[in-house]
Amino acid sequence: MLTFVGLGLYDERSVTVEGQDALRNADRAYAEFYTSRLVGTTVEDLEAYHGQSIEVRDRAGVEQHPEDMLDAAEDEDVVFLTAGDTMISTTHVDLRMRAVERGIDTRVVHGVTAQSAAAGLTGLQNYRFGKAVTLPFPYAHGGEGVPPSMVESIEANRERGLHTLVYLDIKVGEVPGKESDDDEFMTGDVAASLLQEWDDVLGVVVARAGSPEPTVVADRLSALSEREFGGPLHLLVIPGTLHHLEADALCDLCGAPADLVEASLV
Repeated sequence: MLTFVGLGLYDERSVTVEGQDALRNADRAYAEFYTSRLVGTTVEDLEAYHGQSIEVRDRAGVEQHPEDMLDAAEDEDVVFLTAGDTMISTTHVDLRMRAVERGIDTRVVHGVTAQSAAAGLTGLQNYRFGKAVTLPFPYAHGGEGVPPSMVESIEANRERGLHTLVYLDIKVGEVPGKESDDDEFMTGDVAASLLQEWDDVLGVVVARAGSPEPTVVADRLSALSEREFGGPLHLLVIPGTLHHLEADALCDLCGAPADLVEASLV
């Protein structure tokens, strides 16, 4: 069997009890951390806490050459670990489909997602979010500023009064066009500065969701671009029109300016 386990958002304790049991009882454990990271722990701490050796795969080892993992899953109980919820990335769906095509039983153990955490921490209602987008580093898409497709998606959500969750880019290790081999995480202030055409629009930065002390700050994007929010991982939310309860939450929980929130009320 091949079991996909979402590890949650922050450290080695963020996984569900079901996921913990699957990991500890597996014959082999693999993981990838190029789509997202558990910034509150290390692979060594994960291994020590769960009593399991974990082989970390790079993008090629998951997407292009997963045969050894699938071979093992034909005869053993294999666990594949990711941060957040394990089926958010199409990479993992593809791996699961490859296993199914080979007649391998699969199972999914879900973890807490960044989207559910963003709604919970900001007080914005989950069902009022529209299409989510990812904001890449400019070098990653070979251009300057923001890709037109992302602008169109945010505008489409705003026209419908829906909130937009903006995932912020991470680059792990050696990446073409990237000057350093060090991991790089886009921060909320950088994201806000890239969205210059919406300078006066209300935005919310969520930093270190799932940690004991997350940071959640709401303000104009122009103001957010001048603040620091500490270590990764960061998210940016651009609210649409607001229900009065959402407006109160943004003021009380996120420090949003009252006049800015009132302008966004339904």
